[in-house]
Amino acid sequence: METQEYPHPFVHDVKLSRTQRIRGIILGSILFPLRVALAALFFLIMWPVARLRLAGLSEEERSRPVTGWRRWLFHPIVWLLSRAVFFSLGFLWVKVKGRRADLKEAPVLVVAPHSGFLDMLVLCPTQLATVVSRSENTSLPVIGALLEFNQSVLVSRKDPESRKKAVAQLNERLTSRGYWPQMLMFPEGTTTNGRALIKFKPGAFLAGVPVQPVLLRYPNKLDTVRWTYKGTTWTESLWHTSSQLYTNMTVEFLPVYNPSPEERSDPKLYADNIQKLMAKALGVPATDYVMEGRVPVSKLGGLSLPLESPARETLSLLHRNGITAPQIEVALDTMIDRCRSGAPGSKTSAEELRSILTLPDKQTAVQICGLYSKDESVDLRQIYLSVSALTGFVSFKSLLHSAFTLFDREARGSLSAEELSHLMGALLGVPQHHTAQLYAEASSQGQLTEENLLRVLTAHPTYQRVVNEYLQPEEAGSQLPFTSLTNGKAVNNNGNMHNGNGSVHYDKKLE
Repeated sequence: METQEYPHPFVHDVKLSRTQRIRGIILGSILFPLRVALAALFFLIMWPVARLRLAGLSEEERSRPVTGWRRWLFHPIVWLLSRAVFFSLGFLWVKVKGRRADLKEAPVLVVAPHSGFLDMLVLCPTQLATVVSRSENTSLPVIGALLEFNQSVLVSRKDPESRKKAVAQLNERLTSRGYWPQMLMFPEGTTTNGRALIKFKPGAFLAGVPVQPVLLRYPNKLDTVRWTYKGTTWTESLWHTSSQLYTNMTVEFLPVYNPSPEERSDPKLYADNIQKLMAKALGVPATDYVMEGRVPVSKLGGLSLPLESPARETLSLLHRNGITAPQIEVALDTMIDRCRSGAPGSKTSAEELRSILTLPDKQTAVQICGLYSKDESVDLRQIYLSVSALTGFVSFKSLLHSAFTLFDREARGSLSAEELSHLMGALLGVPQHHTAQLYAEASSQGQLTEENLLRVLTAHPTYQRVVNEYLQPEEAGSQLPFTSLTNGKAVNNNGNMHNGNGSVHYDKKLE
C-alpha cells in the first residue's frame, strides 16, 4: 500500500498497487460473496436467539440486568455466533495481550482507536460487554435485536432529553458495584484513520470509576478495515477486507487506571489523561480534534475551527468554474448589500446564490450551500464574512466592523452571548456552540463592544492565533487559488498549523 500523509484523522483511502488490485478482484469475486453469505446466515440465526433472551419479560424486568438461565443459556450461543460472523469475514484469529480486568476492578472498558464497524469484534474477547448505541439503530434488522439482547444504553443525538437519560443510566450502571455487567465504550465517538487519537468524549468518565484502556490494532499489509468521514466507504472497506485471505486483529488490555480525586471531579481532565496514556501506548499523537455535527474541527479557546474550511472550498469551487477575482469581489459587494438590507435578505436559495456568483449551473451553488448548511439555502452573512477573510479585499478590522454591524441588529453597540456565537460562526464558517470563554474575555460589565472584541481577537494569545491562522489571507506558497486578492493580485498560501499539544494540522490542498 502506498504511504500517504493524511490532512487529518478523518480521512482514509485504501491505496492499491496494480498487482494488489488484480489480486483483490480475483480473490474478492470468490471470497466476498461466500463470506458475506455466511455472515448473513449467522446473523439470521442470531436474530431469534437474541429476541428470546428477553421474551416474556415486563418493562420493569427488562430494566434490570438479565440473570439466571436466560443468561447462561443464551449468552454463550450469541457469543459463539458473533465470533462465527467475524470468522466468516476473514478474522480467523484475534491476538489478545494483557489481562481483561473483572467487573469490580473496572466497570468500564475504553477502547481506541475506533476504526470502523468491524471494531465490534472486540466484543468477543470482552464477553459481549454492554455498549452505548444510537437509539435509531434499534429499528435495524438483527442489530436492533442484538442491542436489546445486550441491554445497551441508547441515546438519540437529536434529543437533548435522551442524552440526559443516557447519562443517568451510565452513572447508575457504572456505580452499581457489580450489579450491572461491564460496559465497553469508544470514547472518540466516531471513526478515524488511527494516525492520531482525537479528543475523548467524557461519557465513560462521568462516574469517576476506574477504567481499563483497551487498544485495537490491525497489523496487516493492507489497512482495509477503516471507514472514515472521507475516503473509503463502508462497502469498500467490507469488500477489501473480505477479499483478503485473512485479517489480523490485536486487542491489548492495559492496566486498570484508578482516577485521582481531581480526575473524579473533572471528567474532561480524566478523559484527556486517558487519551494521552493510550496515545503514548499506541505511539501516535493525542490531538484536540473532534467531530461536531458531522464536521471535523479542532478546539481552541472554546472555538470550533474547521479542518476543512468551507471558505477555502468555496473559493476552490469558484476557481474551477472559471470565476475570476474581480467577479468574486463584485459578488461579495452584492452579498453585503443584501445582508445590510435586513435579516430576511440574508437567507438565500441556491438559485439566487448561483445568480450572485455568476455560476454557469445551479449544482455548484448547491455544493456551496451544503458547505454551510444542511439544505439548499444559506445565510449570505456566512459566505460573505468567511470568504472575505481569506480573499483580503478588506482588512480584518473592517471585516469585523461589518460583522458586528450585521449581528447587532438593534444597534445597541453591544452583542449578547448568542449574537457573538452567530458572529464567530459566520466568520469561521461552522456553528459555534462554546463561545462563553471568548465572551468572558471580551465583555466588560455585561457589555461586549466592537472595540473590546477587536482587542481580544487581535491581542489575546489564543484568539490572535485563531485570527492569524483562520481569518487572514495566508502567505505565499500554497496550492489554494487566489486566497489573498489584496489590490487585485492573487497570493497563494501553504498552511501547516501546529496546535497546542504539538500535533500538526494540515490544511487540505484544494487543487
